[in-house]
Amino acid sequence: MKSSGSDWYKKIWTLDIQNQSWVEETERQVDFLIEKLDLNGNERILDLACGFGRHSIELARRGYTVTGVDITPDYIEYASLCALKEKLNAHFILSDIRRIEFENEYDLVLNMADGAIGYLENEEENLKIFDVVSKALKSGGKHFMDIMNADYAKSHFPCKLWDEGEKGLTLSEFEWDKETKTMLYGQLDYSYGEILNKPVIEEGNPTRLYSLGEIQDIMEKRKMAVKESYGDYNGNPYSENKIQLMVISEKL
Repeated sequence: MKSSGSDWYKKIWTLDIQNQSWVEETERQVDFLIEKLDLNGNERILDLACGFGRHSIELARRGYTVTGVDITPDYIEYASLCALKEKLNAHFILSDIRRIEFENEYDLVLNMADGAIGYLENEEENLKIFDVVSKALKSGGKHFMDIMNADYAKSHFPCKLWDEGEKGLTLSEFEWDKETKTMLYGQLDYSYGEILNKPVIEEGNPTRLYSLGEIQDIMEKRKMAVKESYGDYNGNPYSENKIQLMVISEKL
């Protein structure tokens, strides 16, 4: 694969993403958040890189006050209309998440399904997301991120994986640059009933992946502490053999 360019995150997103298999897990993922973060229903939540609002909307349906931020106009328009239609306490902002200026306002900040972590042009820009997280949280507030695991990538990439959903199949291809700790990720989606030709993924999106140790160091420098880590939404512990890395941190 060749790289799709350093600004890929600005231009690839469409509402077709709603048909992908992992979207079907939204309710279960919100159940996980409520349990593992010990939420009581009164928290103010900031959802960074919220996409079309699937987690924000589900949390608002359960009574939480939610602000979602995303760079894609179609996503913010869709999420805003959903919130308006259902009369939910959810507000959506069209913005690059590096540009928001919240300070000591939120009980919980989320970066779900990567939440743009590692997507940006260089390491300096990627770290700005963590600055935004720390600044937006109240003292004692929590952060949850769901990202891909650099330790897994080191030992398992390159590889290809198929994922089966209710509406179709997704083929994912992963390549790995160990020097920059950057993954190239390409994807093809097939709806059931379509003829499946030989898959060729020509471009991949470059994403800087982090290990648990790196996340601990990043958080410590921002007066935050990692409290828990998981390897999947079943609550299994973090492992170098798990492709996902989910981390709960707290602002000191």
